[in-house]
Amino acid sequence: MRGFIVIDLGFGDSGKGLLTDFLVRRTGAGLVVRYNGGAQAGHNVVTPDGIHHTFSQFGSGTFVPGVRTFLSRHVVLHPTALLVERDALASKGIRDSFQRLRISEGARVITPFHQAANRVREIARGPGRHGSCGIGLGETVQDGLDFPEDAIHAGDILTPLAIRPKLQRIRERKREEVAVLAEGCRDEPLLQAEMKFFDNPDVPETWIASISRLAEAGLILSDPALADWAGDSTDVIFEGAQGILLDEDHGFHPHTTWSRCTAKNVEEILPASFPQMIPVKVGVMRSYAVRHGPGPLPTDTDTLAPVIEEHNATGYWQGPVRYGWFDAVLARYGLEALGGVDRLFVTHMDAPARMGKWFVCREYSIRKRELLPEEWLDPGGAMTRLPHLPGTSLDLRRKLTRVLFDAEPVLEPCAADEQAVTRKMELFLERPIDAISRGPRASDVEVFRGFLE
Repeated sequence: MRGFIVIDLGFGDSGKGLLTDFLVRRTGAGLVVRYNGGAQAGHNVVTPDGIHHTFSQFGSGTFVPGVRTFLSRHVVLHPTALLVERDALASKGIRDSFQRLRISEGARVITPFHQAANRVREIARGPGRHGSCGIGLGETVQDGLDFPEDAIHAGDILTPLAIRPKLQRIRERKREEVAVLAEGCRDEPLLQAEMKFFDNPDVPETWIASISRLAEAGLILSDPALADWAGDSTDVIFEGAQGILLDEDHGFHPHTTWSRCTAKNVEEILPASFPQMIPVKVGVMRSYAVRHGPGPLPTDTDTLAPVIEEHNATGYWQGPVRYGWFDAVLARYGLEALGGVDRLFVTHMDAPARMGKWFVCREYSIRKRELLPEEWLDPGGAMTRLPHLPGTSLDLRRKLTRVLFDAEPVLEPCAADEQAVTRKMELFLERPIDAISRGPRASDVEVFRGFLE
């Protein structure tokens, strides 16, 4: 049994859905394991006959008949959103999605009160928003760490009586935590509407009744049972969410996620379920920089937007999708944070030819040098590589974020054709590109150098 770990090397939106769908179709993999994140995911897949779906919690191999999804204990489950996605897939011809889905009993569960508290906090931040998706993922993780006795896990869905007292305590605690924020934003109608969830007496029982449908469908599974449920699958695709530049340890605070976007979660899953497997790490990035929502994007430009064909769009919580020229500094950092990857997949390689001109960023000119340790900068004051962040103070990570907001990218022109862009990226990344895509479908992917070996 082979394994492929799909890891986003950027801020997300690099093409993990496309890559997962491609790997399933080309390898014959029968199982997709989601190993981090949750319902905030927006993984786009377009089938050979043109059907499109943005996968949120189901694995992005679900369009292929028989392919199963396992939501690991590292996934933060949004049960009511899962029901909505089940219905959306049914409308597109996938009517057996629940039969092909299992959820780890250890997965944390988002409640309506976590989601409401998350949204209240984000609205109250005003112009200083962190870029939350408004799902409640981070709120759920932090609450579970601070009050583990009240954490609701997927296994609790099997015993509703155990959920009620926990849910009541979560409601009271979250209401108290965000009440002061609501007082300071009385003129924000959306914030006040979110606060009403805490006082609505029908919310707890309605929610419990809704999520009980997951128990009735027999979806909850213990981790040791995963290998048996996988059946005779020859390959497993481990589908990541978000991106390494948003990682809780490697990202740029406070614009980060409460999730590990590296391969660490997969390494924790393997011993119990697939002890003999040595999976292949596949890193994915676009041919240019992309970021959905606020946070630093040093090569940010309005020039690219007219030629980008995008499924994800501006939303109330995340804000607009932003684009920048290929950023070798961030791309190298992503690779180094992972300790390298076994395969590198670059999407949207059709964009340069449509532009007619192309640039790549080789380094930054730093305007706020006084904020950073001298050893983080090149002798001339430029920055060609970002420092290793895990283990550094939160204050220093915040300062690096401020520096990246004001960094001036040093751009080099590049011929706007596929071969020239590929060569330039390989030069700056100091490694070959193993596969590319020129569109949103699996048939738009071209692989090189034994990509699937």
